[in-house]
Amino acid sequence: MTIHDDPRFAAAPDGDRDLEDFRRFGDEVLALLTLYVQHSRAGEGPVLRQRPLSDVSEGLDLQRWIREGGMDAAALGRWLSAYLADTTRLHHPHYLGHQVAVPLFPTVLADMVHGTLNNGMAVYEMGAPAVAVELAVLDWMLAKVGWRGDAAGGRAGGVLTHGGSLANLTALLAARAAVAPQSWEEGVPPDLCVLAPRSAHYSIARAVAILGLGSRALLPVETDPCGRMSGASLEEAFRHAATLGRRVMAVVAGAGSTAAGAYDPLEEVADTCARHRAWLHVDGAHGASALLSPALRGRLAGVERADSLVWDAHKLLGTSALCAAVLVRDVGQLLSAFRQQASYLVAEPHAQAPDLLGRTIECTKASLGLKLFLNLAVLGEDGLRRHVEALHERAREFHALAHARPALQTLAPPESNIVLFRHAASDDALQARLRAELVRRGDFYVTQADLDGRRWLRLVVMNPLTDAAAVERLFDQVEELAAGL
Repeated sequence: MTIHDDPRFAAAPDGDRDLEDFRRFGDEVLALLTLYVQHSRAGEGPVLRQRPLSDVSEGLDLQRWIREGGMDAAALGRWLSAYLADTTRLHHPHYLGHQVAVPLFPTVLADMVHGTLNNGMAVYEMGAPAVAVELAVLDWMLAKVGWRGDAAGGRAGGVLTHGGSLANLTALLAARAAVAPQSWEEGVPPDLCVLAPRSAHYSIARAVAILGLGSRALLPVETDPCGRMSGASLEEAFRHAATLGRRVMAVVAGAGSTAAGAYDPLEEVADTCARHRAWLHVDGAHGASALLSPALRGRLAGVERADSLVWDAHKLLGTSALCAAVLVRDVGQLLSAFRQQASYLVAEPHAQAPDLLGRTIECTKASLGLKLFLNLAVLGEDGLRRHVEALHERAREFHALAHARPALQTLAPPESNIVLFRHAASDDALQARLRAELVRRGDFYVTQADLDGRRWLRLVVMNPLTDAAAVERLFDQVEELAAGL
């Protein structure tokens, strides 16, 4: 018997007319989204339409609906069709833009489940199943790093947050608590600093300022042309910090970098941090998913020696945004980051299970673990491994195609799923104009990055449907545009 055969589902009582609307509206939305994904996968329509905000707002008739209300299922269908027409189509094979997953269908269902239940679950009694799922997913991730979580009798632990920026901030809060435990009550000592490669994600600089260290406390570590630091360059950064009278609160390593997907040599970095007894934080938001693959795992050799790691599932593990893990080798250090009580939430610790509130900034936290759990439950770890490996393999293939064209120049063979290339005979200003024209046309979506003193066009391979034929058409279009500009 299916749910539609259940007499309790067949007809809602008069007092539950909103449930009938839920079904009708839901059927309309699901049908339209299914067509949207189907057409996008088939390469129909532009990847993105960059119309002026006023035109988008007018086309959605926003002021009328806000003012008057009264939308029924048919009107919702018409409105959603207009909304979908102006979206950026991540499911389109020509999407090569940002490090955002093309969501796999199980994770979409997780969003629907959470949206219906609305169990904020940083407090156990508000969402017991969600806490159980999150802790199980975290233990799976910890095992991939090489750490033992609570379920395995170890001390490692973590929490899921709404995005890598918040995850990096949380990890650095733990580092601050380890180095300067008095900071929570007395404020931040003025001599602390953070060392990070120049290629570090912007959220690191933002976190340092939010933590009260001041933006000048972020000291850059020199990198190679691909944005990788070395043990030697990190050692030099430690010496520089000492000349400034600074104590290193944490070292941030990239795995891989946002611009090029390059991995810092974690063994070298860990050796240097060990000599200086410094906290090592690895920003693996994008690249930690290589841990699933025996063929790719070597890029993160030494990650188990880190004190903390950020790993975003909403990038290469195919979950919808957002689902970012903060993982720590000793969960006690994460618990030390937050020191306050809220009796209206938790008067005393639960005997049945831990409250996650002590590990995170957030309280009304979504059931983020459900996104990754359903992907694992439906596709299996092996399915996600194949997904990660396929995107890496496509990137290597696309790099080879660009490298074979005399009109194009590449930075280096990719270490992840990011390819940097540029028109060889053009200056930086023209690279930007090329990208702007590609976006205006809407046939392809690519981004750009400044690295090694030059501007590059940037392909982020997130869609398994993107093939060599599509990328060859992109390269043809770049060469054609360059000739015209």
